Amino acid sequence: MNALDKKITTQFAGMVVRKDLVKTVKGNAIVPSYVLEYLLGQYCATSDEDSIASGIETVRKILREHYVHRNEANLVKSKIRERGRLKVIDKITVKLNDKRDAYEATFANLKISGVLIDADTVKSNQKLLVGGVWCLADLEYQPAGEANVVPWILEKLKPIQISHFDYDLYLEIRQEFSTEEWMDLMMQSMGLDPAEFGWRNKMIQLTRLIPFCERNFNLIEMGPKGTGKSHIYSEFSPHGILISGGEVSVAKLFVNNATKEIGLVGYWDVVAFDEFTGKKKKDQALVDILKNYMANKSFSRGIDTIGAEASMAFVGNTRHNVPYMLKHADLFEPVPEQYHDAAFLDRLHFYIPGWEVEIIRDEMFSDGYGFVLDYLAEILHHMRNFDYTQAYTEHFELLPGLSTRDESGINKTFSGLMKVLFPGGEAPKEEMKKILDFAIEGRKRVKDQLLRIDPTFDPVDFGYKEKTNGEIHRVKTLEEKVHPQHYYRTAKEGRGVEPESEDGFSGVQSSSPERTEKAAEEKHLTFEENQRGVSFDNLFGPYLKGVSKIVIQDPFIRAFYQTRNLMELLETALTYKPEAEEISVHLITSEDDDREYSRQEEYLQQIKENVEPAGIKFNWEYQDPSAIHARFLVVDIGWKISLDRGLDIFQRYEMNDAFTLANRRQDQRAVKAFEVTYIRQNEEDLASYF
Repeated sequence: MNALDKKITTQFAGMVVRKDLVKTVKGNAIVPSYVLEYLLGQYCATSDEDSIASGIETVRKILREHYVHRNEANLVKSKIRERGRLKVIDKITVKLNDKRDAYEATFANLKISGVLIDADTVKSNQKLLVGGVWCLADLEYQPAGEANVVPWILEKLKPIQISHFDYDLYLEIRQEFSTEEWMDLMMQSMGLDPAEFGWRNKMIQLTRLIPFCERNFNLIEMGPKGTGKSHIYSEFSPHGILISGGEVSVAKLFVNNATKEIGLVGYWDVVAFDEFTGKKKKDQALVDILKNYMANKSFSRGIDTIGAEASMAFVGNTRHNVPYMLKHADLFEPVPEQYHDAAFLDRLHFYIPGWEVEIIRDEMFSDGYGFVLDYLAEILHHMRNFDYTQAYTEHFELLPGLSTRDESGINKTFSGLMKVLFPGGEAPKEEMKKILDFAIEGRKRVKDQLLRIDPTFDPVDFGYKEKTNGEIHRVKTLEEKVHPQHYYRTAKEGRGVEPESEDGFSGVQSSSPERTEKAAEEKHLTFEENQRGVSFDNLFGPYLKGVSKIVIQDPFIRAFYQTRNLMELLETALTYKPEAEEISVHLITSEDDDREYSRQEEYLQQIKENVEPAGIKFNWEYQDPSAIHARFLVVDIGWKISLDRGLDIFQRYEMNDAFTLANRRQDQRAVKAFEVTYIRQNEEDLASYF
């Protein structure tokens, strides 16, 4: 275990589980992760390897003997008949048979129905009536000898979720963790390895949790396939339900006028629409009632107005990339026609940019410790009772001009992220600032697209003012910064404008292989996590024309991907080198700590041998890491380029896949957050390097 896992298992003993165990025990059981973790939490909530091994075997035995596979339903029914009684794990739904005046249960995998269940059990577990609940149930078989009598008797039923938790203890232990540690704990609880994600990517993942802890929160996420958009709503919590295919009737979602039964929104914390994009939806009445519910937290059917707390999540796949959508339509382009309506879209509090989320790979899953899912699910469910929407107002105030819905979207997102990261409601000012920035960006993404769709909407100044010094901070979306030539278009204008982005890059860099012809000048550039269109060519190209000597200082040119970055920098230098000239490149780095298994020297030697025939003389020296205080690149034509991350600016990509664009072109890779400063040097300055 690493230091964080040791801290987690010490502070939250009995409430956490090693996340890779779910895959170990799941086998071919088609059951949500929270069900498996409920069982693992009973037998494997420890860091002792022997106890874990024993617990895994116990859980496997329970699944083997009690989980009902659909294709083995007849075998299980036979066992119950022969033994008289058996405990089963199955998804159970209940309906009222008004002719018999009795509640009847249906077992999804066991394929039996009409099983009598007492009214008190139904009252205690009303989700049985809508969507169903995974349960541990004791079933008996007693043939009555009459054709119309169901021989199955439900002796006892227990929903698979914890019975109690200590919320005050949860808040108390939270104080023992730094913000970064707590964020990583939440990521591991979701089953993700935090080492594979930067701050922004972590925030995108954690935003998916807001509907579970914030009442009436309306979220949409559009993005490519395979990024885990719907997984969180089907696997994470017993308080959420995923509607597959995106189709649902008004009666099922809100209320059945014939039976007067409340629908899904009356019983679930989160109702998620999967595969929301694509084909035209059938029920226009559903759109109208959704608008009212999302705006007013209530709906009308017949003569009654009914309130509910369920948050709504809409997830679907995009058909085109971001610049295409911005140029030809808008970021809501994948949404079905009936929902591509300004009145409906304006009810959305946050738009998760799913195109920034990487396709899930095996190495992105965590083998560290995180909360048992049903424990965390109950914590988040409990936090729906709290309101942190005004927590930031001690330090900041939103700029005037925002609509009520803009403010509501920002405030509810801020409140939800505070509950996830700072459940006590208190946070340092700088942390609140980062959360507020992120919350504003998500609502701005919605509003900016509404400007394209409906000419009655006016532009809004999204930002806030610091109360202490009056400083104003304006917020932009990432796609606004990367694709400015396509972004600024409204329904009123009917056309786009093409300004330069603030960092000096034209948005064409993200899609064009042509080399920039910008002049070298002193400046400071800031790049955000997940930004694309960045390459060594447009970062360094103007500063390499006519160069004959280069000094690179970066203590971390060790691993394969780091030395590959170096090689790609030399390729850029070669692009600008006249055919009949040579360039001398000197690298100052530090030696790999793990010398026994390191291939650092081998990689550098290979680079030296391969670039020399092309006219690049490459050499290197090792220095103690403590002596290397900065990362930079200096060229003999009078420039020093300060790199706060060195050459390590790209997020992980498939380096072994020759058919992945990110492997072939740097501008197709997402970057980490980093800054670059270009500083002009005089002869005296250069003399210290050459």
